[in-house]
Amino acid sequence: MSQSAPARQNETTADQRLLEHACDHLRRFGPKRTTILDIAEAAGMSHANVYRYFPSKLALFDAVTEQWLKSLESQLRLIKEGPDPAYDKLERALSAIQKTYRAKLEADPVLFKLLCEAIEKNRVVARKHRNKMQSEIQAIVEEGINAGSFRLTDRRRAMALVFDLSHRFIQPISITLDRAIPTPDLAFRAGRAFAAIQRSLFYGDPDFDL
Repeated sequence: MSQSAPARQNETTADQRLLEHACDHLRRFGPKRTTILDIAEAAGMSHANVYRYFPSKLALFDAVTEQWLKSLESQLRLIKEGPDPAYDKLERALSAIQKTYRAKLEADPVLFKLLCEAIEKNRVVARKHRNKMQSEIQAIVEEGINAGSFRLTDRRRAMALVFDLSHRFIQPISITLDRAIPTPDLAFRAGRAFAAIQRSLFYGDPDFDL
């Protein structure tokens, strides 16, 4: 028998409640001092019941990471599907990544660090996010090539150019290393790098190689 609508709603509510309490405990106590028992008590459920939703503390932490990344992924999808020329879409997409990561690092460093740790360990949540971002960027680049806006028509080289030249500004671990640089200064540098990428794609320099 299929699950009733109220039951499905309760499942979703409990799942979301656990994520909210997990975020709260992570911010207050950090990952090492955050326990499933404390989260369960805060959510008003048994310790064992938490494992119905998340098989481990690490799975819960990854779900927290996945949750805050959804808004960025949605933003990139909207940029890709928008009416703007690919030339403008690419700059907007790269800027959205850089600004979102930097803002998260400043406002929510504990949760941002969870993403960096997931990247370092090559966990599923990090791979899925990276694949989604690359897919949206690739779609924009291919749109520009197909429309004749980008004269660098070798897709492999175009994608290598985008990610190699923007790496410092859109890779979470690199963004953490640049934390001491004032936000306006870093945004200015990122803007110059993104503009250089746009020019390279637009002019399609045949001597450019990576």
